[in-house]
Amino acid sequence: MQRRTFLGLLLTGSASLGLTGCGYRLRGLDTPGPALSELAIAGSDSDLAGMVRERLESGDTRVHAQAPLVLNLGAEEFRERPLGIQGTGPRELEMALRLPYSVQRRSDGAYRLPQQQLEVVTRFTVSDDNLLAQEDLREEARQELRRDATRRLLDRLRSLE
Repeated sequence: MQRRTFLGLLLTGSASLGLTGCGYRLRGLDTPGPALSELAIAGSDSDLAGMVRERLESGDTRVHAQAPLVLNLGAEEFRERPLGIQGTGPRELEMALRLPYSVQRRSDGAYRLPQQQLEVVTRFTVSDDNLLAQEDLREEARQELRRDATRRLLDRLRSLE
């Protein structure tokens, strides 16, 4: 190995270890939920609602039915559309998740966040050669969309602090 290549690898490795050791993290990863003390979740009992509840509780928000604020979650709606020209071989698809939500005060019913639509989009590739894997890829895309929607919803709830 040449000396220049070795020094480059050594410098890159040292910088990586230094950043890891000082606690550096990419912004948005492992961030706790909003600093709400209490919140109720109303609406559909979906996988996304479960993810939101889990993230809120891990961020020290008590989720219970008598909370002063109510997060109203609508039904999650998935849409899928092909990208490009339909032909043989691998196809790229786009899947979108749309979620209506609002936040109300329980005491007077006033909206803290009026009815809004949250939409997240992902792309994935399927092949007609492997039909069994297509549904697995779709389910992975749905889970990715739910995680992304949960993160974005919690970011929007931070404005209520």
